[in-house]
Amino acid sequence: MFNIGCHLSMSKGYEAMGKAAVKIGANTFQFFTRNPRGKKAKNIDPEDVKALLKIMKENNFSAILAHAPYTLNACSADEGIRNLAIELIEDDLKRMEYLPNNFYNFHPGSHVKQGVDIGTRYIINMLNNVLKPEQNTIVLLETMSGKGTEIGKTFEELKNILDGVELSNKMGVCLDTCHVYDAGYDIVNDLDGVLKEFDDIIGLDKLRAIHLNDSKNPFASHKDRHETIGEGSIGLAAITKIINHPELRHLPFFLETPNDLSGHEKEIKILREAFKY
Repeated sequence: MFNIGCHLSMSKGYEAMGKAAVKIGANTFQFFTRNPRGKKAKNIDPEDVKALLKIMKENNFSAILAHAPYTLNACSADEGIRNLAIELIEDDLKRMEYLPNNFYNFHPGSHVKQGVDIGTRYIINMLNNVLKPEQNTIVLLETMSGKGTEIGKTFEELKNILDGVELSNKMGVCLDTCHVYDAGYDIVNDLDGVLKEFDDIIGLDKLRAIHLNDSKNPFASHKDRHETIGEGSIGLAAITKIINHPELRHLPFFLETPNDLSGHEKEIKILREAFKY
């Protein structure tokens, strides 16, 4: 089974996202839990959620992925911003219980010149505050490109966070192909080597999802500019190897490329044709 989807808007609700995914040939999708540039969230309609779960079951969906807002920064130098991060993630994880056994992804954050060690401690503190033994959601740290003072540009930085989390069974990693390539991991020419490094440092059992994006920028540029599949510096040949790799092919893949729904539909068709069933 090839599990592929894209980012969908939650503006019309949960059922609408499920229908949109099916229409474009997807069997999973990603969505923002709330305003991606703010903190406002829609009220949850249990009947709307129930309709989505029905669509997912009928169409053999894999796990879906909720994405935290970009404004969330758990390692900010500002205590108020750090407390807001705790508040938002705690609320998001309560909301995710309406959609059990799925994923919640967030960017580790920017330490804003405090240093990686201090920022890492803040992120660990936040996770140890919000994670609960009874929750059904796995929280994913996203690999980052390394622009500015981002934390998560190396596998070691992600491992340091994971090692400090008490409920480690509630944690995983989402690998973004654009981000790791821009960060200096050569998934084009040495995919096996990159995955071995990931396994040696973090463990491939922690890799739970992939953001499948081409990159507008060259290798090791430390930028974060996604490109349509096959039109960037990673290229379709390398992306085809990624989706067919024996250590990755079972994972859900989420497109975050600069496309509308019709564009994502074309990308999904290309990728399904490239996948070796």
